[in-house]
Amino acid sequence: MEILILIAAMVVVGLIVGWGAGLIWKDNRPIGVRGDFIVAIISAIVVGLLDWYVIPAMGFSDTLKYIGVVLEPPLGALAVLWIVRIAKKQ
Repeated sequence: MEILILIAAMVVVGLIVGWGAGLIWKDNRPIGVRGDFIVAIISAIVVGLLDWYVIPAMGFSDTLKYIGVVLEPPLGALAVLWIVRIAKKQ
């Protein structure tokens, strides 16, 4: 049940980041609005799941796991969107 809540939360984070990408990079949407949302959602889910399973496997505490799940998915989604924009320029 926890995993479903985590995935739902990461979908919401991806939607927020996809929307925020339009504010950060005003007219620069090389893959379109829908593409920004899809990339942000997928990258937020992947980073969130990695944090959920990898941080405890490395021996860190649950507190660090929760901090990682809160901070890293939005930053990871923004980084992937930025990389997509750089790749599409060339």
